[in-house]
Amino acid sequence: MELSSEDNFRLNVLLANKPKAIRIDESRLIVYGLSDKGEAKVTLNPTGRAERYIRAVKELISGHVLGSPGGYPVYLRRWTRMGQMRDESLEQLLLLGEPEAVVAAVGSPGLTEELARRAWWAMENADNARRMLENPAVVVSDLGAVLVDYLLEYLPFETETDKMTASVRLILGSGLIDDARRAELWQKAARKHAYLLGFLLAIPDHLPHPSAPRADADEISMALQAELAADNPIAWLLQRTLGASGQTYLKAMSNVLEKPPNQDVLSAAFDCLRDYFAAIRPQGDPRLALAELVAEAQTWIDANNAPDDVRACLSAAPACQPDLLAMRILSGVGYGLIRPVLSDPTTLGSLMWRRLAPVVGPLQTKINALRGVNETTPAPQSRSSSRWKSNTRRSR
Repeated sequence: MELSSEDNFRLNVLLANKPKAIRIDESRLIVYGLSDKGEAKVTLNPTGRAERYIRAVKELISGHVLGSPGGYPVYLRRWTRMGQMRDESLEQLLLLGEPEAVVAAVGSPGLTEELARRAWWAMENADNARRMLENPAVVVSDLGAVLVDYLLEYLPFETETDKMTASVRLILGSGLIDDARRAELWQKAARKHAYLLGFLLAIPDHLPHPSAPRADADEISMALQAELAADNPIAWLLQRTLGASGQTYLKAMSNVLEKPPNQDVLSAAFDCLRDYFAAIRPQGDPRLALAELVAEAQTWIDANNAPDDVRACLSAAPACQPDLLAMRILSGVGYGLIRPVLSDPTTLGSLMWRRLAPVVGPLQTKINALRGVNETTPAPQSRSSSRWKSNTRRSR
């Protein structure tokens, strides 16, 4: 389809003025161009079907920018998705008026503050805000605060738990949120486990309202002074876990594990636990079922098999053996625990909690042991079971 002579002329004038970025509003049939002087626009007058006309507009723009009339070329789609787009090509991507080209640009490690500003003008949405806040250069720029504000305002409308968690993690990790809004977000996290998980991922050692250290934290720390001075990573992790920040972390994690809204949140919580205790298992996720994980941890803690840094801690503070065993188990949680008891990823609600109880219950016991709490988390009851017990009490 050929463009009308008027649209062809006005679009060529727009391109001749060397815009910094181009945005196409396909529903309103308007092409916008960003320049140092502000925003220019070309209102289109289609000579046929709007979809085909927009395609012709993109071909004109692509031919001018890339020398290729095919719109956003297939080979560029492949390159940008694989992260192979050169940094010097990012400016061109923002001139194509293609949403996928903008997404490729904002995800590039070579994105600069200026290019990020242009990309945000071209396509404001939560996904792009999250991608750009992963870039340290963008976070420290003036745009960083704009992106944080956008994610905060959009957060109540987010429907996917993984995106909620990512938004909270990036908002907090940016350091661009004030105390009042952080406190408000923490209050909401009490009702939304996906938010709480974002706190655990972003600021595990600086959570609001810290708990007291475990009663014997100072005693164990004193016993481990020589190992701490020698930078024994196991000793440092043990001190971190038993201290105020670690106890706050474990309490919050216990809340997340109690009734996760879906399996995505549970899997992310397991990832978070592995990351927290990574020093005790540097080899990463063992993908073991619970019984295998417990057996492996018991072998690992045995004096004849334990690594040197573990034996040194056990020699200095023998009473910490149960703690190191619990930490080793928690360092290995992953999908291997879920797979044997819950193979259907769509299972939700009370049925999911009941099936996960044989896995989550023992983990909660280990967390409670590290917290010095002598109680286990009861297995979730179905609504029908709870209703039966309530009726029984009333009948009595």
